[in-house]
Amino acid sequence: MCQPDTRSDHSPGLHVYEPGLLSRAQCEGDACVACHTKWPRPRRVLGVLPDGGPVFGCDECARIIGAESRIPTREVMVAAR
Repeated sequence: MCQPDTRSDHSPGLHVYEPGLLSRAQCEGDACVACHTKWPRPRRVLGVLPDGGPVFGCDECARIIGAESRIPTREVMVAAR
Protein backbone atom coordinates (compact mmCIF):
# COMPACT_ATOMS: atom_id res chain seq x y z
CA MET A 1 0.00 0.00 0.00
CA CYS A 2 1.25 3.47 -0.82
CA GLN A 3 1.38 5.33 2.53
CA PRO A 4 1.51 9.03 1.43
CA ASP A 5 -1.86 8.76 -0.34
CA THR A 6 -3.67 7.17 2.58
CA ARG A 7 -5.65 9.16 5.11
CA SER A 8 -5.57 8.61 8.83
CA ASP A 9 -8.83 7.90 10.65
CA HIS A 10 -8.66 11.12 12.67
CA SER A 11 -8.17 13.44 9.67
CA PRO A 12 -10.89 12.71 7.11
CA GLY A 13 -10.66 14.78 3.94
CA LEU A 14 -7.15 16.11 4.59
CA HIS A 15 -4.17 15.34 2.36
CA VAL A 16 -1.34 13.43 4.07
CA TYR A 17 2.07 15.03 3.38
CA GLU A 18 5.33 13.05 3.34
CA PRO A 19 7.60 14.66 5.96
CA GLY A 20 10.75 13.60 4.10
CA LEU A 21 9.79 15.97 1.27
CA LEU A 22 9.20 18.97 3.57
CA SER A 23 11.59 21.29 5.36
CA ARG A 24 11.80 21.29 9.13
CA ALA A 25 9.97 24.65 9.23
CA GLN A 26 7.14 23.23 7.10
CA CYS A 27 6.80 20.15 9.32
CA GLU A 28 6.69 22.32 12.45
CA GLY A 29 4.06 24.69 11.01
CA ASP A 30 6.44 27.65 10.77
CA ALA A 31 6.38 27.80 6.95
CA CYS A 32 3.76 27.33 4.25
CA VAL A 33 3.74 23.72 3.04
CA ALA A 34 3.41 24.94 -0.58
CA CYS A 35 5.51 28.10 -0.99
CA HIS A 36 7.77 28.06 2.11
CA THR A 37 6.60 31.54 3.23
CA LYS A 38 7.38 32.10 6.91
CA TRP A 39 5.88 35.54 7.49
CA PRO A 40 3.11 36.04 8.22
CA ARG A 41 3.04 32.62 9.80
CA PRO A 42 0.72 30.29 7.86
CA ARG A 43 -2.58 29.62 9.63
CA ARG A 44 -4.66 27.54 7.20
CA VAL A 45 -4.55 23.77 7.74
CA LEU A 46 -3.83 22.23 4.33
CA GLY A 47 -3.20 18.67 5.46
CA VAL A 48 -1.54 16.43 8.01
CA LEU A 49 1.65 14.47 8.51
CA PRO A 50 1.40 10.67 8.82
CA ASP A 51 1.51 11.05 12.63
CA GLY A 52 -1.56 13.31 12.50
CA GLY A 53 0.26 16.62 13.05
CA PRO A 54 -1.16 19.47 10.94
CA VAL A 55 0.71 21.22 8.13
CA PHE A 56 -0.20 24.80 7.38
CA GLY A 57 -0.42 27.05 4.35
CA CYS A 58 -0.69 30.76 3.72
CA ASP A 59 -4.04 32.18 2.62
CA GLU A 60 -2.85 32.72 -0.96
CA CYS A 61 -1.71 29.10 -1.43
CA ALA A 62 -4.88 27.81 0.25
CA ARG A 63 -6.96 29.76 -2.30
CA ILE A 64 -4.85 28.46 -5.21
CA ILE A 65 -5.09 24.87 -3.99
CA GLY A 66 -8.79 25.32 -3.28
CA ALA A 67 -8.49 24.22 0.32
CA GLU A 68 -11.39 25.09 2.56
CA SER A 69 -10.70 26.11 6.11
CA ARG A 70 -10.99 22.98 8.27
CA ILE A 71 -10.23 24.70 11.55
CA PRO A 72 -11.64 28.16 12.25
CA THR A 73 -8.90 30.76 12.50
CA ARG A 74 -9.03 33.38 15.19
CA GLU A 75 -6.63 35.59 17.04
CA VAL A 76 -6.03 34.72 20.67
CA MET A 77 -4.70 37.34 23.04
CA VAL A 78 -3.32 36.49 26.45
CA ALA A 79 -3.27 39.20 29.08
CA ALA A 80 -0.44 39.23 31.59
CA ARG A 81 -1.41 39.58 35.22
